[in-house]
Amino acid sequence: MEQYEQWIGIDVCKRWLDVHLRPQGTSFRVSNNDSGIQALLTELKPAAAVGRVILESTGGYERQVALRLWALAYPVVVINARQGRNFAKAANQLAKTDQVDAAILAWFGEALKPPLRPFASEAQAQLQDLVTRRRQLVEMLTAAQNRLAGLRGTAQADVEAHLAWLRERIKQLDQQIEQQINQCQAWQVKHTRLQSVPGVGKVVAATLLALLPELGQLSTPKISTLVGVAPLNRDSGQMQGKRSIYGGRAPVRQMLYMATLVAVRHNPVLQAFYAQLLQRGKATKVALIACMHK
Repeated sequence: MEQYEQWIGIDVCKRWLDVHLRPQGTSFRVSNNDSGIQALLTELKPAAAVGRVILESTGGYERQVALRLWALAYPVVVINARQGRNFAKAANQLAKTDQVDAAILAWFGEALKPPLRPFASEAQAQLQDLVTRRRQLVEMLTAAQNRLAGLRGTAQADVEAHLAWLRERIKQLDQQIEQQINQCQAWQVKHTRLQSVPGVGKVVAATLLALLPELGQLSTPKISTLVGVAPLNRDSGQMQGKRSIYGGRAPVRQMLYMATLVAVRHNPVLQAFYAQLLQRGKATKVALIACMHK
């Protein structure tokens, strides 16, 4: 087996990067900016001597250092924070500090060697930001509409003005998303193909392009698990528990759910599949999730 000289864990926050090098046991802190990342690079072995660099997803604060290391051919993996915490509990490491978290991440990388996945390009990252921002504005629009019914006078007029601004801004974002997709021929083809499925419109297709770039590259079971629509076993001994979905990419799953509500009415294939499941006694939500999976 190939032997590596370093396994690196990086705990990320807005201001700092706490780094742990394993098996050397060295820990240090640098700033989460260009100068700090440059100082980090001076402490690392060459990329070929590093097994994994493990970071947790922290709302985008990890992006700069992850992309910089990936560009230098370091084997970078960004994991869900839940994975790191569960690994710490399994190792009976109950204390939690930034330094401890960095050490746990380095150990996680050495023990599990998570598979490498390519990082989003700058264009892909921009599309992801636009789609995410659109979802945020839609959530703000829904919240403002819910408030409107209980208001009167100038307060009502103020919310109505805010609603008008939100609707206009969402339209502008739709145009920006379309322009971003049109910059890439492969995206255009995929976007058109996705919309050929009854129930999948421009917004759903753009969400899948932006937030699920693995679509078309992974097998059906893997992509379903990644989204969070694959039923997971709950069996032990002679007991067979109910299958249920868990985890996955919530924004993608939420968008697929709304698309499925339309598809079971207008997509002949899913409409027949949905009716068949209901006739077999499946609960409505179970049948909808099965259609999302399909």
